[in-house]
Amino acid sequence: MKCVRIHEHGGLEKLLIEEIPPPKISSSEVLVQVKATSLNHLDLWVRKGLPGVRFPLPIIPGIDAAGIVAEVGDAVTHVVPGDRVAIAQGISCGHCVWCLNGQDNLCKDYRLIGEHRDGADAEFLSVPGRNVIKLSKALSFEQAAAGALVFLTAWQMLVDKARVRPGEDVLVMGASSGVGSAGLQIAKLFGARVIAVTSSEKKADHARMLGADETIIRTKGNIVKEVRALTAKRGVDVVFEHVGSSVWDDCIKSLAKGGRLVTCGATSGFDAATDLRYIFYKQLQILGSTMGRKGDLITILKFFEEGKLKPVIDRVIPLDQVREGHRLLEEGTQFGKIVMTP
Repeated sequence: MKCVRIHEHGGLEKLLIEEIPPPKISSSEVLVQVKATSLNHLDLWVRKGLPGVRFPLPIIPGIDAAGIVAEVGDAVTHVVPGDRVAIAQGISCGHCVWCLNGQDNLCKDYRLIGEHRDGADAEFLSVPGRNVIKLSKALSFEQAAAGALVFLTAWQMLVDKARVRPGEDVLVMGASSGVGSAGLQIAKLFGARVIAVTSSEKKADHARMLGADETIIRTKGNIVKEVRALTAKRGVDVVFEHVGSSVWDDCIKSLAKGGRLVTCGATSGFDAATDLRYIFYKQLQILGSTMGRKGDLITILKFFEEGKLKPVIDRVIPLDQVREGHRLLEEGTQFGKIVMTP
């Protein structure tokens, strides 16, 4: 099969197109013919390397996938060859207390395809049977690959962690990214007023098309001052954050008393400083979030089918243009996801 492989960390030149045998499956696994995958910042980190993090090299990157079942193990009964499927990206043990309570992303053995084992940037992908979810014909493979990871992440952040409620003000940082555009839509679905922060007027226009009530262009003004102006100096109830140290102080200072900040990433850096006086005096909550429960992906796919949530695709490119995809993602000019097709 054709695949993208990384043998050593570094620049775009480390992304190699190779031909290798397709993976073999066990009795509990499924072999999926990948029809679409999409790029995430995780792919950049796997390619570049991270201090103190060891990735299993060589590795096929790619955490998002949708495709057609090619082969099933003897113990798999809920799908058959030919079924259209989406892939739940997190792999857990299946028998610990967290897994049995439906909180598989808290499992101590939780692993992601494309980070801890070979991923989806290939013609075929093997995963445990419980990670394969049937995909409605109403959804394209590209939509499923663009939406699964970012909407699952944003769903846990806003619905499970921050418990967003109708009428609340939600500040969405990085609203033009995949997870940001997902968070914007989920906040609107639950009746919140959304203030979207992005980097250009063009991206702000896109955010308004997705339902943002207000927009802030971070390169043109002071985020905290604009939030205060838009909320009659009160601040927002929820900050949806995944950018990291470059905006952390603005996020803390933008919260109203009793507000909640939920974060899932640190793209701009992890060493954020926090003035603790804001935390205890304003009685703020800081909530961490990683991925989401596999079962929530079924709910999200249903909202996709009904048109109440929409995966945002910036462009679709062939898999052999993966270097260009990484370049575009690093440049940060896209709005939504970059999808690749083998």
